[in-house]
Amino acid sequence: MSLFMGRYDLRSPEFAGWNRADMYRVALEQIAWMDDHGFDGVVLSEHHGVDDGYLPSPLTMAGAIAATTRRMAITIAALLTPLYDPIRLAEDIAVVQTISGGRLTIVMGLGYRQSEYEMFGADWKRRGDLIEEALIIVKAALAGEEVAYRGHTFKVTPVPDQPPLLLYGGGSLAAAKRAARLDLPLMPQHAGPEVAEAYQAERERLGLAPGLVIQPSDGPGTIYCADDPEEFWAKAGPHLLHEATEYSSWQAGVKSAVHDRSQTVEEMKAAGVYAVMTPDELIEYAASKPPLDGVTTHPLCGGMPEDLSWSSLELMANTVIPAVRADQG
Repeated sequence: MSLFMGRYDLRSPEFAGWNRADMYRVALEQIAWMDDHGFDGVVLSEHHGVDDGYLPSPLTMAGAIAATTRRMAITIAALLTPLYDPIRLAEDIAVVQTISGGRLTIVMGLGYRQSEYEMFGADWKRRGDLIEEALIIVKAALAGEEVAYRGHTFKVTPVPDQPPLLLYGGGSLAAAKRAARLDLPLMPQHAGPEVAEAYQAERERLGLAPGLVIQPSDGPGTIYCADDPEEFWAKAGPHLLHEATEYSSWQAGVKSAVHDRSQTVEEMKAAGVYAVMTPDELIEYAASKPPLDGVTTHPLCGGMPEDLSWSSLELMANTVIPAVRADQG
């Protein structure tokens, strides 16, 4: 069954004109509405010290979402794990997982911006060691085990009834081997066999059974629905371009399946990483996707206007999702 997911990073450039409190309020209203209208999950992400207000506290936001939704999966992709104290991180994850009733998934990642490490006094050169230490502690703590840290032994509470799904996110061969060593599922940043093959080979070398690899979709990374796609592009284009160009400025040499290197809206329209489809086009597209793949939309991307954001969500919920689900039985 095709999945319909919403993504939020809460960034809003100055030209968008959003009041920050209003943007968070609208995001939570939309997510609660999506929970009632057939969407399957919401994805949050994390960055720090960004002028446009990129969400810095995804676990706090995830807790608010958990309290105002009933069934949607809540995913953080990715949580910049070395920037946290691992004991406190385990506690915060445990609380959000408990509030959500077991709906939390977290992609644990290193990040790729050295300035974020400097902001928190974390050692950029030791980031691999830091994430391994943190993940060993967090995994054990969330399973209810006592953990040793800085010369003391602790037990984290509350222990959630079911630990959240933790995945390792990364696009390098070193990331693949680290995920295997830590016995975590792997979520590569980009499509292609090399990283997944290295992961499975390392698991085999360690005597572990083949592990779960969740590959990124080969379709558009961000999709909107509109009766008139050209009109939607005209209004949303500057906001989508802001997101694309900001990511590009951070990611020299970083491969990613969901980021666009375009420099103009016209280039974006041709590149296909962001797509605007009519309801009929989106129904056909979603129906063609394999199980557990599907459609991700970013309703407030780049601080796009609230009415434009709602128009796409409502077409998806009222027209596209019912048609796709009816076809898929």
